[in-house]
Order: sequence, then C-alpha cells, then structure tokens
Amino acid sequence: MSSYRYKAFISYSHKDSKWAHWLHKELERFHVHKHLIGQETPAGKVPDKLLPVFLDREELASATDLGTLLTECLENSWCQIVICSPTAAKSRWVNEEILTFKRLGKAHRIFSLIVDGEPYASDSNQPDQECFPPALRFHLDEHGQLSDRPAEPIAADARPGKDGKRNALYKIVAGMLGVGFDTLKQRELQRRQKRMALITAGTTLGMVLAIGLAVDAMIARNEAQQQRNRAEIEAQTANRTANFMVSLFSVSDPSEARGNTITAREILDNGAHRIEDELSDEPQIQATLMNTIGQVYTALGLYQRAADLLESALKVRQALRAEDKISAAELSDSMDALARIYTELASYEEAEALFKRAMMLLELQGKPTSKLAADIKAGLAELYFRMGRYTDAEPLLQQVLTLRRLNHGEQSLEAAQATQQLGLNLLDQGELEKAESYLRDAMAQMQTVLGNEPHPALAENYNNLAYVLHSMGRFEEARTQYERALEMHRVLLGEDHPDVATAHINLAMLYQDSGRYDQAKEMFEASIKILHRVYGEAHPKIAKAMNNLAYLLYDQNDAEGALRIMEKVVEMARATLGDQHADLARYLSTEGRWLAESGRHEEAVAIHRRALAMKIHMLGEDHPNVAISEFDLAESLLGIGQNQEALSLAQHAVKALIEAHGEEHWYVAIAKLTLARALMAQNALQEAEPMLLKSYAQLEADEYIPPAYLRRALQRLVELYTLKNASAERDKFKLLLANMGA
Repeated sequence: MSSYRYKAFISYSHKDSKWAHWLHKELERFHVHKHLIGQETPAGKVPDKLLPVFLDREELASATDLGTLLTECLENSWCQIVICSPTAAKSRWVNEEILTFKRLGKAHRIFSLIVDGEPYASDSNQPDQECFPPALRFHLDEHGQLSDRPAEPIAADARPGKDGKRNALYKIVAGMLGVGFDTLKQRELQRRQKRMALITAGTTLGMVLAIGLAVDAMIARNEAQQQRNRAEIEAQTANRTANFMVSLFSVSDPSEARGNTITAREILDNGAHRIEDELSDEPQIQATLMNTIGQVYTALGLYQRAADLLESALKVRQALRAEDKISAAELSDSMDALARIYTELASYEEAEALFKRAMMLLELQGKPTSKLAADIKAGLAELYFRMGRYTDAEPLLQQVLTLRRLNHGEQSLEAAQATQQLGLNLLDQGELEKAESYLRDAMAQMQTVLGNEPHPALAENYNNLAYVLHSMGRFEEARTQYERALEMHRVLLGEDHPDVATAHINLAMLYQDSGRYDQAKEMFEASIKILHRVYGEAHPKIAKAMNNLAYLLYDQNDAEGALRIMEKVVEMARATLGDQHADLARYLSTEGRWLAESGRHEEAVAIHRRALAMKIHMLGEDHPNVAISEFDLAESLLGIGQNQEALSLAQHAVKALIEAHGEEHWYVAIAKLTLARALMAQNALQEAEPMLLKSYAQLEADEYIPPAYLRRALQRLVELYTLKNASAERDKFKLLLANMGA
C-alpha cells in the first residue's frame, strides 16, 4: 500500500456525492490503532493513516473515454471504493472506472459501499433497483472485456437495517488494511473506551509538546528552504526570460534592416525559432517563452502558429512536472492556453478535455479558488457557448463571477467581464431585458476601471450590448454601439483579426434588418475576406459568415444565388464540424427549404430527412428545433404528393411548438401555414381557412418577420380561395402578394 500515491480511489455517481464526501472525510481522518500499525497483512505493512484518498468531483460526461489524468490516478491508487446505488449502476463513467481498475490487474482490491437500491436486482426483473454497475457484477474475459461470468463484489452495506454507516466504514477500512473486521472493530472499541478515561500526565505531555514543537520547527524550516529554492529558480527564469525578450528587439548588424521597418510579426517569428533552437538545455525558460509568445500569437489572431508553440510548451512542461520541477499551476496554465486555441480552431473535444484536466490538477493541489481556476472555468464556459451548451455554461459562469469578485474585488475589470458573460447567457436563453441590464452594469464597471480609451474589453461590451438592442428592435441605439465597437477593434487590432470580422458581420446584419441591403452586402463580403486571411480556406466562422450573406441574397429575392452559397456553406460545415453538429443541421434545413421553394422537392426531402435525423439524435424528439425540421420536411413532402405523412408531421410540429412557445408565437403561425396546406391537400378547406387567416394576421402584424414567410401566407390564401372559387377573396390576396414583389 505504501508504494501507491493514493490509498483509495472513490468512484461515484454525481447524485451520490454526499455519500462520497462523507466517506472521503471519514477515511482521511481515520487513525489506525497503534497495535495494528506496522503489522504485515495481505495488503502489506499497515500504515498509521489512510490518506490521501482520491475523490473525483464530477463525472466526465462529455469525454469518450477516461482522461489520461484520471487513468493515472487509478493506476496510482492501491484500491478502489465504489459507492453503489441505482444511479451508480446506470452511470457509464462509474462503470468505465471499474473496468479500468480491473484491467490494471487489481480486481481483488475493489470494495463496494451500498447506499441505496438492491444488489443483483436486475436478475429478479427489477433493473431500476440494481445498485451494482455491470463491471462489478461480472468478471473480465482473457481479452479484458466484460464477460457473462458472475462476480461476487466485496461489499459493505450502509443502508438502514443492514451494516449501518459506522460498521460499513469499518468493513471498508478492514478490507483496505487486510485485517479482520472483528479485529478492527475491537481495536476501535478499545480506543473509544480509553478516550472516555481522561488521564493526565504532565511530564509526558511536556515531552509530547516539546517533540511536537521541534517537529513543527523542522517542517517550517524545510518548507522555508523549499520556498527559497523555488524563489531563486523563479528569479533566474524571470531574469533569463527578460534578457531573451530584450534581445529579440536588438538588431546586431545595423545593415541587416537595410532601412526597412521590421514588423512585430517578424520579431515574433524570429523569437519563436530562436526559442526552439537556443533554449533546449533550459526547458523551464523555453516553456515560459513558448507559452508567452504563443499567447501573443493568439491575441493577433494567428491561431495555428499559436497552437504549434503552445503544444510544444505543454509537452515541455509535462516533462518538467513529472520531475517535480514546476508547479501544477504552471502546467494548468499551459493547458488553459492551448485549450483556448483549440476552441478558436473548433477542436472542441480536445479543448474540453484540456480544460477539465487543468481544473482537476488545480483541485488536486488544493487551489480550486485561485485566479487561474476562475480563468479556466471561464474558458470552459466559452467553449460550451460555442458548442451551444448554454445550460452547461451557466453554473460555470456563476462560479467565475464569485471567484473574480473574491480575487479581484467587486469593482474590477475581471468582475465586470464575468457580469457580461452572465448577461450573454441570459441573451442565449431569450431574456433580453435582463441581458441588457447585466451588460449595462458591466459597461459601467468597465468605464469606472478603464475610462473611455480604446480597450478590448470595452469594444466587446459595446458589441454585445448592440446585439441585445438589435434583437429588441432598437436599431439606432444598436447602430451607434456597433460602430463604436468596430472603430475600437480597428484601432486595437488592425484590419485582419476575427474580432474585426465579427464587428463587420454584426453591423451588416443591422443594415440588412434596416433594409440597407447594399451596405449590408459590402460588410458581409469584407468580413469573409478577413476570415479567409485569418483562417485559410475553410473554418466554421467562415461558414457562418457565408450563411449570413446567403440570407441577405435570399431576402433580396436572389434565391438562386443564395442557394449556391448555401451549398458551399454545408460542404464547409461538414468538413470542419463533422456529420453531427447543430450548425450543420441548421444549414441543411435552410438548404432544403430553399430547394423546395425552387421546385426541387425530391432533393429537399432527402436533405430535410437528414437534418431531422441529426436533430432528433442531438436534441430528442420533443425539442422545438425538431418541430421546425418536421414542418420543413412536411412542406417538401407536399411537393411530391406524400400528403398523409406531411399532415402527420405538421400536426406534431404545431403541437410541439405550442407546448414550447405558446399559441401566439410566430413559429406556431409559420407551422400552421404548413398544416393548413396539408389540410387543403386532403380537401379539408373549412378547417384550413380560419387557420390561414389567423396565421397571416399574426405574421402581418409583426414588423420583424422575414418577408418570405409573409409571402408564403399570402400564397396559401390565394391557393385556398382558388380552390373555393371565391374570386373576390382570391383577388384581394393576389394584389397584396403582387405589392410585395412576388
């Protein structure tokens, strides 16, 4: 046992965290009876304490397998303790941890603590009550895979009427130490009896105190020496780093420049090459400089170059950490920097894994409230935002705000930025007025700290506030903020930067919504050129910008041009995001919709079926976004005469959207246009007529509805009254349709 870093590894489902924390606390404060200490048992020599014990604080729900760090912790744990309950039995990750531990050849050192449910309930047709995960119930085969050969887990039962908490704890400890339960319990009873008899011995107490003080002094002296050594190393590193950075800006031969200006990019590139060539024998300095220049590349939007340097820095620091030459915080800092680059490059799985490893490292080192911990949580929240996982981001953002206030103060730039992120999260959830309030609070805090001089944080705030105002239809207020953000970004970053491209896109969308189409097109095209210069030929951000341009052309009745661009968008999204992503599903839906409107119904049906299947896979059948794809597919099916399937889909879509948004939402009105058309195909004209009239009135009253949907409503009414031979009504809606330019 003594050769392992951890005495035990606790595996548990998140819902059983109270039990896991209770067990962790009890084990780490457990003092082995003196008569047992040092005895040789099947577990080795009995130690005096059972610490440290590894407690994984959360299940890694987004990983595809156990992360390297978690596997290392299992390898370095003498035994594994599984908190057993029905939720644990269903947890994929508890099961994976058990499998990993068994594959390490340590199946005989797995102990179970039953806290709820029933063992082997799945064998008696009560699977919901099963408390043992499959990996506990069965042995592994010769290939390391789970077999059908039953196992008999070593279990303590903490449930009422069974062992109870205290006896269950003793059973777990007895198993860990390799001693009998009765022996351990008897020793614990003796210890408790002795505590009841308070014996005072002054001389002995004095000796104990003296020894204790001497030991404390030795520990303090050793810690002070270690701190002095680390301070000297850090001072040397800082001095060497400063000298190297100064040398980057020195030109040894004045003729080298030949009267030309040397750019900052050239200086950085030169420095990056020199770091790799000249500092291989000084890895701490090399890693620090790689990390520093990598983050400068990041700020300049040179993401691939940054990734190359930061990946090298991480490898160097991992090696240094293995030799205990750097702190866990330095390694976490490298992980955080690289994870942010992966986020920008849309390598989302790699980014999430790095963020989580960095957080776990800090927690293991007892630094979960540090400034770096807050930065890492903020980075992970931003990643979840990019992935559309807004509910996962919200609790992280709350933690970030609390930590920023704790570490930086209530009135600080860091706290203001955390306030802003919470506002954006509210925006994502449709709480526009609350979002505006948070963003204005953030702006006031920033202006208090920064004044009104150009600053990236202020530029970002102007842009975000403008977006909220834009979403609320307050166009002139939004335009002022957008233009302020664009100008500030240009001053700070130059023209070729993703943030400048974003500022162009946002202003373009405002111009589009205001009917200023030429200015909007010019802005969209400028943004796409910038993004190509930054990212190359293909990137998710380029696809989004092209999608915006396609919609602009569509709103100008250039459906053919819009469809050509959208086909390129779909191709780029599939290449950069893979075959299962929300953005790709959305682009496919748009492409299918426009194909149907151009009369290419069979192509549209195939594309809509793909989009619908993707959304069901990602969101579940009852999600409102799935309902939108259902009425899109229904529209295309009506175009090829598959009327019954179309009617069924449209009915389900309308019902789901009403449940999600209410009867008066414009999504419901649009879905009812499709349902009415399906009813008309079944000759149910009397049922379709009031539905169409109400939907048209609802859409016509909303000034922000895209014109295409209003045209669709008018077309449906013309079709209805043509079928009813009601010429007066037909001609009225025909005239309205003609006045729209259809």
